[in-house]
Amino acid sequence: MTVNFNNAAFVTSYFDGRKIDRPKKPEIVLVGRSNVGKSSLINKLLNRKSLARVSSTPGKTISLNYYDVDGKFDLVDLPGYGFAKRPKTEQAAWGKLTEGYFSADRDIRLILMLVDLRHPPSKDDEVMFDWLMQSETLFTVVATKADKLNKTDTKKNTEALSRQFGINVIPFSSLTGMGCEELRQIITDLVTAD
Repeated sequence: MTVNFNNAAFVTSYFDGRKIDRPKKPEIVLVGRSNVGKSSLINKLLNRKSLARVSSTPGKTISLNYYDVDGKFDLVDLPGYGFAKRPKTEQAAWGKLTEGYFSADRDIRLILMLVDLRHPPSKDDEVMFDWLMQSETLFTVVATKADKLNKTDTKKNTEALSRQFGINVIPFSSLTGMGCEELRQIITDLVTAD
């Protein structure tokens, strides 16, 4: 069975973790710090220019956003963590929203943890990675913004991240499409395995 990644639509946004519907389909989840490029990755993965809103201002995603992909799975974009210039009360609300999502019984097939390939992982990235290692959910690390580095630095930084995390990190560029087909194949294999 295949997945048509072009057949995608925005479904809904949740601002309250207690109101998230029970899952009807498998879910692929995106986590990462603010401004790491989650919206750009979504748009590239789904062959759309602006399905997910892209902003240069960190922390624009203050909701949990659902995208239906070909009726086969939901792509779930969690609020970014980290340096967003938001009041502490809003940041606490984000934490509650994320906790509310993960505390429910969901069919999460894969979590994509996005990190910026140009920089070493932040403290928040390390905390998220440790949490993912302790969870029983399959995850992979995707290093975004690969197009902003030359080939040598892309290779060097990818290898450094892979060593640090102890897993193969996937370099990704929403501009050139690097890593896009690899991600689509991984997702397809996981959501069509039933």
